[in-house]
Amino acid sequence: MRVISFNANGIRAAARKGFFDWLATADADLVCIQETKAQAWQLEKDPTFWPEGYHCHYVDAERKGYSGVAIYSRKEPAAVTTEMGLAEFDAEGRYCAVDLGELTVASLYLPSGSAGDHRQASKDRFLEAFLPMLRDFREQGRSLILCGDWNIAHREIDLKNWRANRKSSGFLPHERAWLDQVFDDLGFVDAHRWLKPDEAEYTWWSNRSNAWNNNVGWRIDYQIITPDLMPRLAEVQVYREEQFSDHAPLIIDYR
Repeated sequence: MRVISFNANGIRAAARKGFFDWLATADADLVCIQETKAQAWQLEKDPTFWPEGYHCHYVDAERKGYSGVAIYSRKEPAAVTTEMGLAEFDAEGRYCAVDLGELTVASLYLPSGSAGDHRQASKDRFLEAFLPMLRDFREQGRSLILCGDWNIAHREIDLKNWRANRKSSGFLPHERAWLDQVFDDLGFVDAHRWLKPDEAEYTWWSNRSNAWNNNVGWRIDYQIITPDLMPRLAEVQVYREEQFSDHAPLIIDYR
């Protein structure tokens, strides 16, 4: 089973850059997209955004041109969840999940705090509210793959210029400690890091200072899984042969 997570930074922009041409060759079973920046009705007449062979589900932000997530699934889901039950963040279109037998796969887009203190405050509210939800997921006993842009680099290995970013949103001590709770206290697993424990590999690059070409990036896109899926982890890659966004697709193969 191949699962791809990708922050498109505008799904129409990514399409113009060749994302869907590449996706047709990627042999993915599930595709989790974040930051679609579109309403489903704006996409419905263009078959590009409804790839053949997939069941496609979009969750839009109320604000046009902002946030939004999607999931494409080869297998028809038994159930689709489009809300977290958190009004502030459901209005921003940050969550979509599909149930496939005993497995749930979610596309998740955490807030960024880089735009200022008010956005960091929103991000912190999300972290506070989402941790109990993650605890509930574990207690349900279902297999879970949480794909998405989590907007936090966990360790120093996860960003090139970590010393200069110790006071930057996305690498703040309390954000990193929050991920410690997700992994150490709740028992979730960072699938990418489990497969490549010592490799400095990034998924996002600033549009400034030629960061993509110089590979000065951050690893903020994850597939976070329940521990029962660890034996199924086979291979991970970050696709950088083409650039569809300021993020790169994160591809993980499961046995």
